[in-house]
Amino acid sequence: MIRLATANDEPNIRECAEQAYSQYVAAIGRKPAPMVADYAAQIAAGIVYVATDEQATFQGFIVFYTEERHILLENVAVLPSAAGRGVGKSLIGFCESTGRQSGMTAVHLYTNEMMTENLLIYPKLGYAKVAQRTEDGFNRVYFEKPL
Repeated sequence: MIRLATANDEPNIRECAEQAYSQYVAAIGRKPAPMVADYAAQIAAGIVYVATDEQATFQGFIVFYTEERHILLENVAVLPSAAGRGVGKSLIGFCESTGRQSGMTAVHLYTNEMMTENLLIYPKLGYAKVAQRTEDGFNRVYFEKPL
């Protein structure tokens, strides 16, 4: 199940981000942006959704919002214990479906160039690399998928 996050979800979201992204700290040279994000503000803004299993146990989350005529998928993370079960793919599909229903033309996202798994996963989900640049001190790769 995917639902809008509430303030009570923030500790699980923060812990998930910590677990999902900590492996990249050494390669990037500092904590990736999702590890220092203001999740309380994002939850309050209504742009965070959580995935739960059949027992309503937290599995992962996604952060996305509308920008002009597209959706910006800012962050998606799954607990390592839930990896490989399609949770991330379901969250991304939810984002895309929401974008279509809202009349958006595309989903845009970016990932750090050191997150090599993502560089392989996104093209398999129909995303095309559209740019690569340094932003906020991070070397980012930008992807887009038409809706």
